[in-house]
Amino acid sequence: MTASAQIRLVQNNETGEDDSGIKPLSGEVFGALINLSGRRRFTSQRLVLYAVLASQGHDGAVKTAREALALFRGAHTALVRGSDTVPGIFCEEVREAYFGKLAGDAQIVYFMNLAERTLNAIEDRLRDAPALLEELVRITTPLLGVLNQITTVYEEQSKRHAVLMKKQLRGIMTDIETIAKQAKMVSFNARIVAARAGQAGKEFSVVAGVLSNITTEIDDLVRAALSGAAA
Repeated sequence: MTASAQIRLVQNNETGEDDSGIKPLSGEVFGALINLSGRRRFTSQRLVLYAVLASQGHDGAVKTAREALALFRGAHTALVRGSDTVPGIFCEEVREAYFGKLAGDAQIVYFMNLAERTLNAIEDRLRDAPALLEELVRITTPLLGVLNQITTVYEEQSKRHAVLMKKQLRGIMTDIETIAKQAKMVSFNARIVAARAGQAGKEFSVVAGVLSNITTEIDDLVRAALSGAAA
């Protein structure tokens, strides 16, 4: 099932969830997903840079590299397993990026483990530190390509979500517009009946006038909403 199909299934459910308990994703959630994915790109580069500086004996470099690694690991964990703000693996496209042919998760986990070993070796001045660092630097560029591809997946899902939301909004506004037209017709007919009733229909005429004003306001709101959705 595609992301769009999942989102549609979720939103058609009265409880806001489908049978699997998946909740609809908002634009804010997609923004958080993209930001977390982008954070991995930034922190991976920062991590490798400070690992190199640490191997050259720069003060505080190991600490900064470990902080970057912690941020990288935290972002990856949230994106794969989910957190209070993001859903983890929420559609087949994302699952494929991490566990399919691209093997994003395996490559990312390998990078994190290698980074940890490298920093430990540098800090403890082990003989294999240079070789570990060389391997870490070597895989950085391919890893960045993987991270870029995964971020693109999130961006594509976000665009699909935005298109779906616009279509749903247009559908809802069209329904409201139809109801408003029907209410306006009822109001018009009610005014005619009230006029024929003379004094007895005076109060009813006032109510019909209020209903007419309300439907006019609804028309204005619908036009504004549709105009915003088309922007």
